[in-house]
Amino acid sequence: MASRESIQRRAARVRRQVKAVAGDRPRLSVYRSSKNIYAQIIDDERGHTVASASTLEKDLKSKLKTGADSDAAAAVGKLVAERASKAGVKVVVFDRGPYIYHGRVKALAEAAREGGLSF
Repeated sequence: MASRESIQRRAARVRRQVKAVAGDRPRLSVYRSSKNIYAQIIDDERGHTVASASTLEKDLKSKLKTGADSDAAAAVGKLVAERASKAGVKVVVFDRGPYIYHGRVKALAEAAREGGLSF
């Protein structure tokens, strides 16, 4: 199993690469725990969160069987895309953090694309 330091190094490396290519686009950051998944659209120039969604929200939590599967990730992806479009964000850069683009992270990204985000 990877140590905490190596995971943090990998996340920092990915984030550094994402910020280098982002330009003025906000980033869609994903955090995945063993029980839930979270997504935020962050404007790094101004330093604040434009939109966010997670499986802990009441309306999602009641509809989902669990917060730790691909269906839950897809629901969060659609919700964050919907909230981003209301905030006027159409184009983002995807920040997967230390996670492999696979499984729940991939499901969230594809659902966000279907919801109208472009990356």
